Amino acid sequence: MDTKMASTLGELKSSNYQTIPIKEEMRRNLVRRLAEGLPPVDGLVGFEDSVLPQLSNAILAGHDIIFLGERGQAKTRTIRSLVSLLDEWIPIVSGSEVNDDPYAPISRAAKDLVAQMGDQTPISWIGPDRRYSEKLATPDSSIADLIGEVDPIKVAQGRYLSDELTLHYGLIPRVNRGIFAVNELPDLAERIQVGLLNILEERDVQIRGYAIRLPLDVMLVASANPEDYTNRGRIITPLKDRFGSQIRTHYPRDIESEIQIMLAESSDFDLPGIKVEVPRFMQEIVARISHEARRHPAVNQRSGVSVRLTVANYEALLANAIRRTLTNSPDAACVVPRVCDLSALASSTSGKIEIEAMDEGSDSRVIDQITKAAILETFREHCRTDRLAPVVDLFEGERVVHCGESVSTAEYASIISELGEGSAVVAELAQSTDREVMASALELVLEGLHLTKRLNKDTFGQETTYRSRG
Repeated sequence: MDTKMASTLGELKSSNYQTIPIKEEMRRNLVRRLAEGLPPVDGLVGFEDSVLPQLSNAILAGHDIIFLGERGQAKTRTIRSLVSLLDEWIPIVSGSEVNDDPYAPISRAAKDLVAQMGDQTPISWIGPDRRYSEKLATPDSSIADLIGEVDPIKVAQGRYLSDELTLHYGLIPRVNRGIFAVNELPDLAERIQVGLLNILEERDVQIRGYAIRLPLDVMLVASANPEDYTNRGRIITPLKDRFGSQIRTHYPRDIESEIQIMLAESSDFDLPGIKVEVPRFMQEIVARISHEARRHPAVNQRSGVSVRLTVANYEALLANAIRRTLTNSPDAACVVPRVCDLSALASSTSGKIEIEAMDEGSDSRVIDQITKAAILETFREHCRTDRLAPVVDLFEGERVVHCGESVSTAEYASIISELGEGSAVVAELAQSTDREVMASALELVLEGLHLTKRLNKDTFGQETTYRSRG
């Protein structure tokens, strides 16, 4: 018979179903994925040669795991991805609050039911969603939250305080035979850490003076900031020793990984009748802003620069491009971000990085430096300056070029037509014949020439003028 069709303990026995510990179950499913050439878990970008091999080792070794990393390094996402290594269905005693194994129940209620009904004991099947729980550690977290508390209603119904049936189980017992995650572990009060250690190591706990044994089958996973985790006094040594593997996460180490995450995590801009097209070089600029911030001396690196900055900046870029386009051309069918739209990123950046310089105006100055560095690096990546002489020659004499939010695509097209051989450089950067994309490419070329000191630039509000340095 189909194992999952079993509805009683007797039918389960007849199907020859065997229960296995959670860590063995995850090991078995990981081995299957690796044998099929799949990564240990899905949905993680940029960890292929660092975090994922260590994660595989930890699971194969049957270790509890702590992930150390700054904010925005996908610690929680990595933890949640472990759910994919659980079996699709497992049986429990029907009505069990702690996912009792029908073959070896641990709660008093399930033990009594199996003793009374034997092979007729009803069973239910649960999926991975019932076998994962997480808790954000806060100073006010209590033993009742994690382990349980005496239920006064059950006492009022006539049960004694010493009766295990008076207990209302907390998060950890309720995820028995599953994964329990603690985010920001060092923020958990020491007395709660002791209780957590007791339930996971000694398998017993005292609640209101009543000692109970709970032989839980739980994989413990936690996350922490390295600065907090290594600071003496923030986590008790026995609990720290409980983790078999300590895995350091990190920010994306290359622009391509940053862009992949950015595109996957950003909100969709689904506008009826309007196509939003983002040139590759604009994606790179947004990604490089985060990379520049992670090495800028005025940015607090202990706090970190989250990948959420990249996502927020990308969304702000698209939002400004849409607003600009619809304001100036209400009937436009295509929206393409330009360099002039990058000014909108100041609001999405300022709240996500900590500037260490305290003088007035330092925030906007540092963000401007970071943005210019990202533009310059992208320009140098895509444009050979020795081919841009025709563009610079356009500015001989008193010739100026206006750019900005109010400049139309037609005006940019007119400028490109005057570039002669220089128009090929713009087209090569654009990788498109679309006039909106060509306009965006032209803005990058002009800004790049300014940043490499080959053109002068004057800015008045949202408008910019480029002119010769002569």
